[in-house]
Amino acid sequence: MLSKFARLILDYCVEVRKLDEVLIISSYEAYPLIRELWKGIVERGAYPRLVISDEVLTEIFYKYAGNDLLKYLSKIDEFIAENINVRISILSSTHTKPLINISPEKLRIRAQATKKLTEIFMKRDSEGSLRWVVTAYPTRSLAQEASMSPLEYEEFIYKALKLHTDNPIESWKKQALWQEKIINFLKKVSELRYVADDTDLTLKVDGRIWINDDGKKNMPGGEVFSAPHEDSVEGYITFTYPAIWRGVEVEGVKLVFKRGAVVEAHAIKGENFLKKMLEVDEGAKRLGEVAFGLNYDITRFTKEILFDEKIGGTIHMALGAAYPSTGGKNVSSIHWDMIKDMKKGKVYADGDLVYENGRFIEEVIS
Repeated sequence: MLSKFARLILDYCVEVRKLDEVLIISSYEAYPLIRELWKGIVERGAYPRLVISDEVLTEIFYKYAGNDLLKYLSKIDEFIAENINVRISILSSTHTKPLINISPEKLRIRAQATKKLTEIFMKRDSEGSLRWVVTAYPTRSLAQEASMSPLEYEEFIYKALKLHTDNPIESWKKQALWQEKIINFLKKVSELRYVADDTDLTLKVDGRIWINDDGKKNMPGGEVFSAPHEDSVEGYITFTYPAIWRGVEVEGVKLVFKRGAVVEAHAIKGENFLKKMLEVDEGAKRLGEVAFGLNYDITRFTKEILFDEKIGGTIHMALGAAYPSTGGKNVSSIHWDMIKDMKKGKVYADGDLVYENGRFIEEVIS
């Protein structure tokens, strides 16, 4: 299964080429997959590079770093961000809440310091000079966070990635074609209105570009997304699932927008953290992304955004940075996805009902 996993990443997601500089970012927990990727990269004539992440080391940094260090941007990190051809990030946590006791102020300062890295990434993604993918490896920590047994979680991941099919690459190509039909409809839409429990929100998307997340950059894929006009968001929305930022959970998030900006923010749990993150910078108060979750092989919330934002029958919106490839102009050091179940909701496009019971109306996209 891991060799199939590696081929999917290398040949479909990032299409590794001869003499590419390929960066793998992972914890040691994913070493079996790292080894398969390393071998595959070398076999394809590319140069592999590995950065190991560790939650304890990250916690130590935040716990003991003074303000000067928190504000420091490494020239080495900047050089790598500007020069690699391919970046493969493997989520493989050994602990899902390493920063739970770190001051939000420290997180805010560090987010501002690394804003340039986010901007480099967004720019290179937009111009197509960086091929990247984020995927996940089944660890016991992630399984526990998702309230699954280790074997159950492994099966969940492999199904979400379509590794259970005979030819995962062909399966993702079919998913891509279906999502492209949805995009062909949405790119003609000027205004979207979301109506559901404690939610009535409108926003403008005319002239913006809808992106087909077909597994090329997120594996699993299974969404279409764009960016709203920065000053167009009006109304209110309550998100179904906890909004998680670097291990910190904020539950029952309700946001009220006026002229595109958040004017009220409430939460059942973590409201102070939510409000602190909204103050990171001016862009943090505005939406940088709107999206529809379309991977119906993902049916449950796991507290891992890579999977949760793709849940079939959901929408999600992100506070903060917009992907320039969508035409979005919002700039921020954060990009915080928040998810809403729409199985009992409705979406209107320019006044017409186009989505209900968690799915686009078939006649709309046929």
